[in-house]
Amino acid sequence: MPVLVASDLDRTLIYSAAALALTMPDARAPRLLCVEVHEAKPLSYLTETAARLLTDLGDAALFVPTTTRTRKQYQRINLPGPPPKYAICANGGHLLVDGATDEDWHASVQARLAEECAPLAEVCEHLLRTADPVWLRKQRVAEDLFAYLVVERELLPEDWVKELAVWAENRGWTVSLQGRKIYAVPKPLTKSAAVREVVRRSGAELTLAAGDSLLDADLLLAADRGWRPGHGELADTDWTAPGIRALPERGVLAGERIVREFLEAARGV
Repeated sequence: MPVLVASDLDRTLIYSAAALALTMPDARAPRLLCVEVHEAKPLSYLTETAARLLTDLGDAALFVPTTTRTRKQYQRINLPGPPPKYAICANGGHLLVDGATDEDWHASVQARLAEECAPLAEVCEHLLRTADPVWLRKQRVAEDLFAYLVVERELLPEDWVKELAVWAENRGWTVSLQGRKIYAVPKPLTKSAAVREVVRRSGAELTLAAGDSLLDADLLLAADRGWRPGHGELADTDWTAPGIRALPERGVLAGERIVREFLEAARGV
């Protein structure tokens, strides 16, 4: 395929019930397709129109799901269209090829993190020591690569996140606040590095990308063309760059618009 499409998933292509942003009258709300079930409950959705477009996109381009989710979390998702040849999980820490981890890629990522960043244990200790039980609900370590907190967003002091970001910056880590989750991720652990590897292997001539959070900025900058929805960290800071289109749509309709833009661009090559 001459066109590679690397897209973030959560709050870019797929949406939880809380993130759908169905602001229209109920009778005009789009029909939704559930694409993720967790513990016997529906969890993530896209519109039926987006599902149809995504199926068409799988025939027109090399579609590469590109997520911060762990492999286990990613494998709960059942997207329409042909099964992706490649998928990127754990923010670039794992490259899946036909559903299986590429161990050589993972080993190269681990070596780079060990050389360039403060250890994960130090970051986890700092998170636990400084987080307030009043607003902290869970702490998780993902794939032994990065950490995140689940918080009560309305109780979370804004200054705490800013102070954490400064502390992390000095240790080679970055911080991203996405909904109820605060991510602490090593700077070299990037979606863009994994996408470049897929470009190298596939020989793709054009790369398209979409994402909504700070952890997607490097992905968008590495692409030839990119899109971001009207919600999320990037929209909140009015982030933009050459070749990036900021869409006005928010919620699940933004996801539909992004897939449509991908398909039009892929077919226009």
